[in-house]
Amino acid sequence: MKLVIAIVQKDDAAGLMDTLRKQHHPFTQISSTGGFLRSGNATLVMGVQDDQVEPLIHLLRENTKTRTQLMNAPMSEPGARCSTAPIETRIGRATLFVVSVERFEQY
Repeated sequence: MKLVIAIVQKDDAAGLMDTLRKQHHPFTQISSTGGFLRSGNATLVMGVQDDQVEPLIHLLRENTKTRTQLMNAPMSEPGARCSTAPIETRIGRATLFVVSVERFEQY
C-alpha cells in the first residue's frame, strides 16, 4: 500500500477532486498555502494499492496544468533598490509524494 500526497494549485483542485470522486478514489483534502508564491493550494492525501499508483499519477497529470504568474522579484541584498517590474514565474502542475505504508487501520 502507498500513501500519495498531492499538492495542487487551487485553480485545479475542484476539477481534480470531482474527477477523483467520479472514479471512486477516496481522498482527504487539506487546505494549504505555498511558501514561495503564498498562494492557495489543496493538499490531497490518498491511500492506494501499489498497482493503483501509476494510474492515479496519470489522472493527476491529466487534471492539472502549468501556468505562469507575475510576481515581484525578491530583493537579493538589504538596501537594494526595489524593482517595480514584476517577473513571470512558472507554476507547476502538482507536487507529489509517494510513500510506502507499513500499516493501515480504519475504524
